[in-house]
Amino acid sequence: GKPVLLISGAGEGMVSREKTLVLFDVDGTLTEPRKAALPEIKTFLAKLRERVTIGVVGGSDLAKAKEQLGDDYLDIVDYAFPENGLEAFKDGKPLAVQSLKKHLGEDNIKRLVKFILKYISEIDDIPVMRGTFVEFRNGMLNVSPVGRNCSQEERDAFEKFDNVSGLRKKFVSALEKEFADLNLKFSIGGQISFDVFPQGWDKTYALRFVEDKGFSEIHFFGDKTAPGGNDHEIFEDKRTIGHTVTCPDDTVKICNELFIK
Repeated sequence: GKPVLLISGAGEGMVSREKTLVLFDVDGTLTEPRKAALPEIKTFLAKLRERVTIGVVGGSDLAKAKEQLGDDYLDIVDYAFPENGLEAFKDGKPLAVQSLKKHLGEDNIKRLVKFILKYISEIDDIPVMRGTFVEFRNGMLNVSPVGRNCSQEERDAFEKFDNVSGLRKKFVSALEKEFADLNLKFSIGGQISFDVFPQGWDKTYALRFVEDKGFSEIHFFGDKTAPGGNDHEIFEDKRTIGHTVTCPDDTVKICNELFIK
C-alpha cells in the first residue's frame, strides 16, 4: 500500500472539524459483518464527531445501513453514503441520487439483459437451473447462471462446476467484449453470481461529494483494503489517507491514537 501517515495529525491543533474528514466502511470496520453496531461504537462515533467530521461509506442501501447503525443513522454522522454514495446525505438531507437506470438508459439495459438471458439459455453442461437469473438493483445488475433462488446444496454444486469450467470468467469475458462501449466493471463474488456496474461506482464514487469541501485530510478506515476487496479503490485513492483495520475495536484504537488522545 502507500505510506499511511505521511501527513500525520500529531502536531497540536492539526485535527479539526473543518479540516479533517474521517470516513468509515461498515462491515468489519464499525460492526461485525452483517451485524448491528454495538452501543460503545455509537458512543465512540459521538465522541469522535466532536473532534473531526465523520462519514460512512457502505455498499448496502439505506434501509440495511439503518438496521446496522440504527434508525438515527443519518443524524449520528455528518456524511452518509449508502450504496457507495449512489445515495448521498449531508446533515441528514439528501445531496444526490444516482441509479443504473438513469446512467445507462433503458435501451442499454434491454441490450444487456437480452444478451445475458440468451447467453444463459445456451449453457449446455450446467448442473441445474432455477430462477432469478438477473436481479436488477439500484446500482448494479446481479447475474446468476444457476438462478438466485437455488438451494444451498445447488449453490455448492454450481460453485464446484464453476471452479472447474470457469463459466463465470468466460461469461464476463463475453460481456466485456460485447459491451465495451458502456464502460462497465464486472465483479465475480460469492458462490453463484457476478455483479455488473459502471466503472468508478466503487467506494471512490463518494469522494466527489467531499473532495472540494476544504478538508486538508480525508482519512478512510476499512477492512477489505487488499486488491479485490471492496475497500481497495478508496483506500488506494490519492485523495485519501488509508487505514486497514481488522475489527471495530481496532478502528476505535487507531482513531483514539490519531484524533482523540
